[in-house]
Amino acid sequence: MRITLESDYALRILTAMAGYEEITDAKTISEYTSVTIRFTLKILHKLVVGNLVESYKGSHGGYKLKRSPEQITLKDVIELIDGPIAIARCLDSAEECSLNCDKTACIYHHIFDTISIDLARKLAKITISDVINKNYSLN
Repeated sequence: MRITLESDYALRILTAMAGYEEITDAKTISEYTSVTIRFTLKILHKLVVGNLVESYKGSHGGYKLKRSPEQITLKDVIELIDGPIAIARCLDSAEECSLNCDKTACIYHHIFDTISIDLARKLAKITISDVINKNYSLN
């Protein structure tokens, strides 16, 4: 599995937003994170739909975190943008697998599934706040 550029940017956007106490416009977020305004707006829309960010309309509108940085995990963000964490495409039920009827027959399926579960657990333990404060463990 490779984390997409969109997930990377979503993490950067949320990290930047954690530093803003007030409603912040997309242009400011875009400039701070060096993500184009168009891509910033696309990502912000997904973060709003995923209940991580609130959107405010009007002349003083913009965006604000809906949950505290302590409540947003890296797993939350990556799965919102990229879908379930799986290092092999055969782990995704939508993908075709030559051993579809009996995935237990494939040793690699078991290995990749175990690694994916471990990776998801680790990402679920790291919050945006942990990243900001450099207070996380990778063990």
